[in-house]
Parts: sequence; structure tokens; C-alpha cells
Amino acid sequence: MSKRVNKKGKIAILTGGGDVPGLNPAIRAVTIRALREGFEVIGIRRGWLGLVDMIRDKKADNSQCYEVLTELRVNKSGRSGGTFLHSSRTNPSRVADCNIPDHLKETYNDPRNDLTSEVLKNLEFLGIEYLIPIGGDDTLSYAVRLYQEGVKVVAIPKTMDNDVPGTDYCIGFSTCVTRTIQITNNLRTSAGSHERFMVLEVFGRYAGFTAMLPTMAGSANRCVIPEYKFKIENLTELLLEDRMKNPSNYSVVLVSEGAMFEGGEMVFESDVKDAYGHAKLGGIGDLVSARLKEYSADCTKGRPIGVINQKLGYIVRGGDPDAIDSIVPMAYGNLALDLILKGIHGRLVALKNGRYDNLPIDVVVGTKKLVNIKKYYNTERLRPFYKSFELQPLFIMTSE
Repeated sequence: MSKRVNKKGKIAILTGGGDVPGLNPAIRAVTIRALREGFEVIGIRRGWLGLVDMIRDKKADNSQCYEVLTELRVNKSGRSGGTFLHSSRTNPSRVADCNIPDHLKETYNDPRNDLTSEVLKNLEFLGIEYLIPIGGDDTLSYAVRLYQEGVKVVAIPKTMDNDVPGTDYCIGFSTCVTRTIQITNNLRTSAGSHERFMVLEVFGRYAGFTAMLPTMAGSANRCVIPEYKFKIENLTELLLEDRMKNPSNYSVVLVSEGAMFEGGEMVFESDVKDAYGHAKLGGIGDLVSARLKEYSADCTKGRPIGVINQKLGYIVRGGDPDAIDSIVPMAYGNLALDLILKGIHGRLVALKNGRYDNLPIDVVVGTKKLVNIKKYYNTERLRPFYKSFELQPLFIMTSE
């Protein structure tokens, strides 16, 4: 039985932004290690929202804002997908007046309100010594703000897009790629049976890693990504060529949700924007499908090629984590505790060139992590390319 030591203080952990498989294993890793090292662990519920809605009164019911974590609690959820702490896309520095908690409405009534001072007071009210946020660049950009305000932060990168700067790997990416490959292969039977194009819209607002890796692994013939605006005529010709070479008469293209036609812009489901200023993407797969059918008729004597069109979306978010998204979160959680035990903060745990490491947290806001077009993407053939795999990291395309 592990030796228990005197309490060292409180650590808070939260998950923000979209859910991914691997969050619960990270929460589990942090909690079990921290408890055994003598810390108390507080789980902040619903991301940054839990620290906005909290009422600083010991008699108040804050059960929707936080909970005390135990080994029993995290062990029950640690092998499953999603986040049992729940999540939100709350940005405490830009809270709309309609989202101000009732107990703060008299104090904050601007169209957009910076509630950072309330977040700081709530962390103090809870007695939090260290804060471990798990999220993408939006969630972690606010973590940078808190660090600048004096909070001891150790951040863990998470996003299916794998686009948090500074790290080669973000929790959720491997499961996303694994699911994309599996689903693409499953749908091949329908595409082949009906001799069609298959268009799959995948995650990737600004970065095309989730389209590039499955294509490189052989799941698709082509991919179009946010980093390069493509010509639909070129894509059509390439897919027709691929289809003719295939004995089953079908071809496959993966379309990043942030991909754009030449001369066009991103396609959104609506004009409504989240707390970080992002409108919800969606629809580029539908447009690509319609254009492929239209342009294919010009190349086949007026007989358009049918299209199977599928938006993967939450299908790749749900379910249990794969092996990598079970192991990396465990390592990241322990890395965070290693830093805390040394009294180090203001860091982002990371994977760099196949080795676990940590970097200054402000790397999150200092740069962008995108596919290096010149190095990895053939803009004429609309697919990944490489010169050599020697000494390349596990997922090939990394933060430079």
C-alpha cells in the first residue's frame, strides 16, 4: 500500500473546449499521483465556467462548479472517453452580459465583461495552489492570462486537430486518426458498390493534420486542408484518375472542415460565434460533393459521378481512447506533477521528437502550429508527400 504523506496543498484540474478521448485518463493520472504525493485535488466542472459561476460562500451549493476528487471517482472514469468533469467554451475575459451569473449582474453589465478578477478570487476561495488546465489553444490562451496574473499554472495540451503550438502531440489526436481510418475503410464497401466518389469532412479548423495523416496512411487518395486553397477542377480530375485506376471504380478525399476553395473562404454553419470569436465550421464537405458531381459531368460526357458524402464530426470524438490516448495522458499527468513537486510552473507539458518535455506556457499564444506545405504537402497532387522517414517523429508532421 502506498505511503500517505502530510497534505501539501490543493491542486485544481479542469477540461475546456471540445471533448476528446484521453481527458479522463489525464484527470485520473493527475489525481492519483497528486493524492499519493499528499495533495488534495479539486476538479473544476465545465471548464472555465466553473470558476465564473462559483459563489464565494461556504454555505452556497457549488456542486455544479467543482468537486473533490478521489481515487475511486477517477478510477471509475479513467478508462472511458469524454470528460466526467464536463466542458465548455467559456472565455472568462469576454463573458457576454446574458451569461453573467445572477450574483454578479449588478457588478458586470457591459456587452462583454472581463471576469478574471472573479476567477482569481474564486481560486483563492478554494485555496488552490496549482492549476492544471487541459485544453486546446483557446482554453490554454486563458491559462496564459492567469499565469500572467500570478496563478501557478501547468498546462496539458488537448485537441483532435493536434494544433497546440510547442508540442508534437495533443491528447485526442491519435484516436481521431484511428477512427478516421476505420470509418473510411468501413465506407469503402458502399463507395465501391456504387462506383462513387467518397467525400469525408474531418476536423481541422486551421491545421490539416487530421486529414493528412490518414491520407498518408493510405485511407484516402487525396486531401484538402486549410493551409492551401485548392481548385475544385484539379481535385475532380485527380479523383477521376484515381477512380479509373481502382478496380472497384471509386476514390476517396478527406476534406478538413477549414479547407477553402481557391478564391473562397471558410464555410460556416451559422454566423454565431463562441466566446473565443469562432463561428462553428461545417458545410465544406457538402459543397465539395456538389462541385465534384457538377464538374465530373464535364469530364465524362455529361454523366456525373455519384458522391457518398459524410461528415465525421462527433463520430470520432466519442468512445474510448486508443492506446496512445491512454498512455500519453497518463504520462502528461505525471509530467505535470513532476513539475509541481519541483515548484516549477508556467509550463506546458509536451512531446518533442518522441521525448516528453515541457516548455514555457506562453508558446501557446506566441505562434501557430500548421502543416508545413513546402515540406509535407504536394499542392499539385493534393496529397501528402515525404522525402525520408529517417529520424522523423512518430506522427511525422510536427511543430517546427
